[in-house]
Amino acid sequence: MTALPARDLAAPTNPDFDYIRELVRRGSAIVLEPSKEYLVEARLVPLARSEGLTSIAELVARLRAEGEGDLYRKVVEAMTTNETLFFRDLHPFDALRTTVLPELEGRRAAERRLRIWSAACSTGQEPYTIAMLLRENFATLARWRIEILATDLSSVVLAKARDGRFGPIEVNRGLPLELRSKFFTQSGLDWKIKDEIRRMVDFQELNLAAPWPPLEPFDVVLLRNVLIYFDSETKKSILGRVRRVLRPDGYLFLGAAETTMNLDDGFERVQIGNAGGYRVKPGRGAPD
Repeated sequence: MTALPARDLAAPTNPDFDYIRELVRRGSAIVLEPSKEYLVEARLVPLARSEGLTSIAELVARLRAEGEGDLYRKVVEAMTTNETLFFRDLHPFDALRTTVLPELEGRRAAERRLRIWSAACSTGQEPYTIAMLLRENFATLARWRIEILATDLSSVVLAKARDGRFGPIEVNRGLPLELRSKFFTQSGLDWKIKDEIRRMVDFQELNLAAPWPPLEPFDVVLLRNVLIYFDSETKKSILGRVRRVLRPDGYLFLGAAETTMNLDDGFERVQIGNAGGYRVKPGRGAPD
């Protein structure tokens, strides 16, 4: 079937929007406010067109008929926000470089192992930033076992992240030129991250709001700019589980507009330069 122009694809009716809201909440725990009809239209019109459908109403009808199949997954992934860039907000990475990683290097000298989790990693800029930061500033850790886990619920963005190929706009957003020259190779208009950095990151699919697989404790967790999309109960659940997989002397970093306040009293906020981080209060985390 020939895809129709976007103008022929009707905007969602209220019942269709309510169905999509509930589907997205069930599949990802992301809360779509009543004012977000425009977002549903902007993200699902292209999906409807690619599926050969003439309206979002037809998309909803097919979802109702098929249940939680491939189309359901595509809708959930289309409605997730994947905004990211290299060295986003900068201050947490300065805190890692100047304070957190030197401190952990001293504390982990006997085991010579560090575990870092980039949750909701999107297309990979955050975990690759961490890998470049380690390689550029901590030559003493070259013989350590460094494990960077990067997770997201979207298989589409994870495939791009694993490929490590970024367009000119992406590499010009936050990535210093000297690091681009050092850790990327140009391929046409794109830039491909070098294998020495790509191999440092393990990308896995994980829905933060769903049951988690068994996870070994982490020294650092970056859970940035994702809690804002969840309701309070989901935030509490996620923070509680993070607290149980964060080592007692580890660090949690949230987005600048996010907090544990009134959500989980097992964390205490610590100021690290211009960045705010969180530590687990004594006796409130998993045993070390």
